[in-house]
Amino acid sequence: MNSSAINKGVFITFEGGEGAGKSSQISILKDNLNKLHYDVLLTREPGGTPGAEAIRHVILSGGAEKLGPDVEAMLFSAARADHVDHIIRPALEAGKIVLCDRFFDSTRVYQGATGNVDMSFLYSLEKIACDDIWPVLTLILDLSAEEGMKRANARRSSNDIPDRFEKEAMAAQEMRREAFRKIAEDEPDRCKLINASGSEQEVAKRIWKAVAPLIKKKAN
Repeated sequence: MNSSAINKGVFITFEGGEGAGKSSQISILKDNLNKLHYDVLLTREPGGTPGAEAIRHVILSGGAEKLGPDVEAMLFSAARADHVDHIIRPALEAGKIVLCDRFFDSTRVYQGATGNVDMSFLYSLEKIACDDIWPVLTLILDLSAEEGMKRANARRSSNDIPDRFEKEAMAAQEMRREAFRKIAEDEPDRCKLINASGSEQEVAKRIWKAVAPLIKKKAN
């Protein structure tokens, strides 16, 4: 599916493991687009709406962990459906560029690849939650699990505790990295694998190279 066929906006998602730099890079891209006078909406998953933010707290606090990955996947899907209906779809129909920090690929990786939830079940949830709203570009920030966790630990203040996924073992983090890389390999038309090592400026240049053709197409 391709969201650009049904609306005037552009839907771009950011994916990657813990500490890959998604939050920093999505903000840099938003600033760069704003400088070019594009109307940009920055959002995140799980979250984006009051209901989805409430679900985010339940998941990341670990409150849903004991219910198992299948239930976590359903909670993510419920949050995503609310997010799509009330935030993403209206913004795209208004012609905005929507940048989303995580989307369904994270569910495929965190609940699917390392949670062992059946992928056909996850695909069914995607169809229900997303309907015809699909990213035209997914930027997968690729970084070794070891370096990612170093970054995640460095950015955390002394009063913060690791969230539901940051606390998991290095082996699980590396497995997720490989799962994200496999998604990029399987869906090259939608996904671009971005080397997330190096400085923020270096990574931002790699991202802009992937985004620029879409922006040029929108301008035309």
